[in-house]
Amino acid sequence: MKRILLILLLTTPLSLWRGVGGEVAAQPQIALLKYGGGGDWYANPTSLTNLIAFCNQDQQMGLNPQYATVDVGSAELFNYPMLHMTGHGNVVFSDREAQNLRDYLIGGGFLHIDDNYGLRDFVIPQMKRVFPELDFVELPFTHPIYHQKYDFPNGLPKIHEHDNHPPKGYGLIYEGRLVCFFTWECDLGDGWEDPDVHNDSQATRQKALRMGSNIVSYVFKN
Repeated sequence: MKRILLILLLTTPLSLWRGVGGEVAAQPQIALLKYGGGGDWYANPTSLTNLIAFCNQDQQMGLNPQYATVDVGSAELFNYPMLHMTGHGNVVFSDREAQNLRDYLIGGGFLHIDDNYGLRDFVIPQMKRVFPELDFVELPFTHPIYHQKYDFPNGLPKIHEHDNHPPKGYGLIYEGRLVCFFTWECDLGDGWEDPDVHNDSQATRQKALRMGSNIVSYVFKN
């Protein structure tokens, strides 16, 4: 049943969002993933709100303007077609949580992990528990996620400098489908925040929001 719900969520065009029987259903909603281990899963509190507003204004996606917050082990995970995960520090999944996240992703869900600086060394081992058989692979610049409404011919934009590395986009691909997109040395979430939080230029914020909208668009098309 959970798999069927996710398939319906992900295959119904946003402009034709209807519930069973034809009634108008709730708007699709993006959720922030809450995890254990002490890391700041709640970082960038204004970022998702601004990304959703941009998607609705720029591409008329009809998303719920409010994002949800959901625990990684909760059955509520399956109510959301896309999860966003961020933070700077430690991440710990219990066995049950890892299995729940695996079931969600195999069932049609999508996880975007945005390294807010320092997350990589903690989250990669935990995702290995979710998919022991998979490794993160760097996505080529030709991947469709970089070429939705907006073209990013060189891959992810550089939003904030961390350790003087180029931004990288990695994916977990399960049976031919991208189920998890990990953005590193990029910090998209900082670029989605309110302008006065990081004092980014309008051009920088636009690059971040446009790349973010590409991710959301990709999720609902694949």
